[in-house]
Amino acid sequence: LALGVSFLKCLLIPAYYSTDFEVHRNWLAITHNLPLSQWYYEATSEWTLDYPPFFAWFEYVLSHIAKYFDPQMLVVENLNYASRATIFFQRLSVIFTDTLFIYAVHECCRCINGKRAAKDILEKPTFILAVLLLWNFGLLIVDHIHFQYNGFLFGLMLLSVARLCQKRYLEGAFLFAVLLHFKHIYVYVAPAYGVYLLRSYCFTANNADGSLKWRSFSFLHVTLLGLIVCLVSALSLGPFLVLGQLPQVISRLFPFKRGLCHAYWAPNFWALYNAMDKALTILGLKCNFLDATKIPKASMTGGLVQEFQHTVLPSVTPLATLICTFIAILPSVFCLWFKPQGPRGFLQCLVLCALSSFMFGWHVHEKAILLAILPLSLLSIQRAKDAGIYLILATTGHFSLFPLLFTTPELPIKILLMLLFTIYSFSSLKSLFRREKPLLNWLETIYLIQLVPLEIFCEIVFPLTPWKRHFPFVPLLLTSVYCALGITYAWLKLYVSVLTERIPVRQKAE
Repeated sequence: LALGVSFLKCLLIPAYYSTDFEVHRNWLAITHNLPLSQWYYEATSEWTLDYPPFFAWFEYVLSHIAKYFDPQMLVVENLNYASRATIFFQRLSVIFTDTLFIYAVHECCRCINGKRAAKDILEKPTFILAVLLLWNFGLLIVDHIHFQYNGFLFGLMLLSVARLCQKRYLEGAFLFAVLLHFKHIYVYVAPAYGVYLLRSYCFTANNADGSLKWRSFSFLHVTLLGLIVCLVSALSLGPFLVLGQLPQVISRLFPFKRGLCHAYWAPNFWALYNAMDKALTILGLKCNFLDATKIPKASMTGGLVQEFQHTVLPSVTPLATLICTFIAILPSVFCLWFKPQGPRGFLQCLVLCALSSFMFGWHVHEKAILLAILPLSLLSIQRAKDAGIYLILATTGHFSLFPLLFTTPELPIKILLMLLFTIYSFSSLKSLFRREKPLLNWLETIYLIQLVPLEIFCEIVFPLTPWKRHFPFVPLLLTSVYCALGITYAWLKLYVSVLTERIPVRQKAE
């Protein structure tokens, strides 16, 4: 499986790449040529360094290999430089670093119990899980067409999950701490890690009824966890603290002036909120409740870029999104603490934290949905109810990534890869749970089927209409809003499943 997907990645080397390609080329140049003190100040390009220090050092290491391919890519002033050697090197670096992801998938497969053993290897849960992870459609197009380095980062996350499932708590904590200093988006799932480690490692025993035995608290275990977090943080941020540049680094990592939504709306609650504001604005203009001269033209024709004020509904601040996210995460964290289910409960909480942050976070990128889809893959092969939720979330979430690849040559590629992965997901999980009730009800099935006419309209019908010139944002709006409905439904369905699940007393005690 790993060799097959690696071969496919090599075939995608000549494909379209986004501005993220130039982002990472620029970071190679910055870290290679400039002293550490200038890394987070350099602004020759608009694509300034805005990842944590460990990722900057990762780029620094890559730059010393890149110089043997084409030294010109390492010149800071060479903006948008993309020679064949540069493209080959950067594509190859993503493929090579995916080795960590492959190893992490192997370790996750080792954690799966064999209750559903099958004679045919193609029907084994571990094989299905390996395909769902290694051949994940979203990861393929985001990393190997659009261009990013998510593979090895998700490898770190999955490896930390595997270590926690294997009760190697310190290793899991160390890997996650390192991951946070590679890419800070993983702070979304930090509450799940923190509560699980506190509940399962710092408290070493439960009472017979499954409640916490407070006397089992281990000060040594807390100290060890604290040392790991402090040492990793010191190694990452220490040099900038000494240079007095920590505030500058933080300002680069959390640029709140970028606005509530990304230029292409992520399919979350705020996409629905923005769509409602636009609908109410149109209605207000039709009924003469609003003055057309006081409404910015861009708010009705383009995506939300930079800071934005809503027309009818209250405008949303970063603090408001933080409060909403905190409230959305809280029930899952309480369940992890008061209804412990071991690694399974941890995975449920991790997925809910990722989804809640995706739903209500500030300036969320559409690619962040992978943070929920990939760990949910581990749950999907264990229980039919989770498999159904996975099919809804993965299909809708992956479809929402289609606008990332807007060039004509990539249209058949993304459709074919999406179809292959979706068909396999449905057929393999249906076969795995064939003795149980259908994974999806009729309403869920109809919703997913409607993605087909939506894609036909956005890719074929709309470009032929006169609306394309005046309302170019309509396909993005329709895709984001329709997918937001499915993702919201999957989030709510998973939450209901977790909150209403009854746990036997014996399982609690274990």
